[in-house]
Amino acid sequence: MTTLIACLLAAYLAAALAYWLWAAYAMLRVSRGIPRMAEVAPPAPSRWPRLSVIVPAANEADKIEAAARTLLAEDYPDLQIILVDDRSTDGTGAIIDRLAAQDGRAMAIHITDLPDGWLGKVNALQTGLREATGEFVLFTDADIHFARGTLRKAVAYAAQERLDHLAAFPELWPTTVLLDAVIAAFIRQLFSLSRPWAVSDPKSRAFCGIGAFNLVRRTALDATPGLEWLRMETGDDMALGLLMKRSGARCGVIAAFGYLGLVWYRSIAEMARGAERGWATVLGFSFARAVVMALVMTGLELGPFLALLPLATEDFRIIGCGGIAVTAAYLATVFQAARWAGWTRLVPGLVGPLTAPLAAAMILRSAWLGRRRGGVVWRGTLYRDAQLRAGRRVAVATSRIRLP
Repeated sequence: MTTLIACLLAAYLAAALAYWLWAAYAMLRVSRGIPRMAEVAPPAPSRWPRLSVIVPAANEADKIEAAARTLLAEDYPDLQIILVDDRSTDGTGAIIDRLAAQDGRAMAIHITDLPDGWLGKVNALQTGLREATGEFVLFTDADIHFARGTLRKAVAYAAQERLDHLAAFPELWPTTVLLDAVIAAFIRQLFSLSRPWAVSDPKSRAFCGIGAFNLVRRTALDATPGLEWLRMETGDDMALGLLMKRSGARCGVIAAFGYLGLVWYRSIAEMARGAERGWATVLGFSFARAVVMALVMTGLELGPFLALLPLATEDFRIIGCGGIAVTAAYLATVFQAARWAGWTRLVPGLVGPLTAPLAAAMILRSAWLGRRRGGVVWRGTLYRDAQLRAGRRVAVATSRIRLP
């Protein structure tokens, strides 16, 4: 084998090893630095603060009733539930009207027109917030299922830790091995990038927000520029975490496995449609960046498997040792993640890197559609690039934070 090929292989192995060592480190920090809701036992506060739960919904007729009924089954002492129908064209509006009529704690709001300069979901959150009377406000999605007692425990934990913002990771219920593998790889990459274990450190710039469960103290939220600052941010959940963190709020993250749950995506096609927002967030409106990201991600993700190929040739036995190291780092990452998640994600985690070409195809598809449309279609509305650029707060692709 030529020296050039050997050098190229050595460089590739070094990059793959660095990538997977960081992934292993990140997963170790996540497992040790993020508490599990099942393992904390906060005392009940002397007085339960009023809690307002805001649920935005757009064409969620097939999901919202089952999920909302778990929320209505909660026994939180002073609870307000605000169901917001965001211009739905299916039966969502009728469903939330029926739910609100059955429970005096719930109210239904219907949005028929979208104001200029606002994303539909963020406008729905803001509309619900205007009606919220709680000392704490929970923003949650329309497909989230709550186990009984979740709200009590979350508010008690936030009170005990004196938190102004608490983001909770839900349990993702299994679907198919292929889809779960793609999701497992995405979550691992998200953890490596966002460093959620550092969110509670006031000296760290790390921030985190989760659409399934963003609990905020109302006085702390009112001390920020507010949801209007996020009005054109497609990554609204993460941007809310940024909004709270940069304001000086005390922030925390918890794993709510067994307390919050959902089927995130039901098919690869649905996940691909969900990934279209990445044109504005991850890809930064750049097709060239999408191509580079797809190639680099595929190469690094497949590292644990490609790195073992040199073992098949006698000339590359030394380089093969590097390949073994890459694979060991990958296995350490997967087993640590599975242990943290209760061993429910072991097989998808092991398969995850092999789905990199499929994830790359989703990236390229998002870039192609975004470039062709000149923007992002979300909840049935086209938002142009110029609008999204002006309102972008979280620039994932360049690891920057845009401030007003």
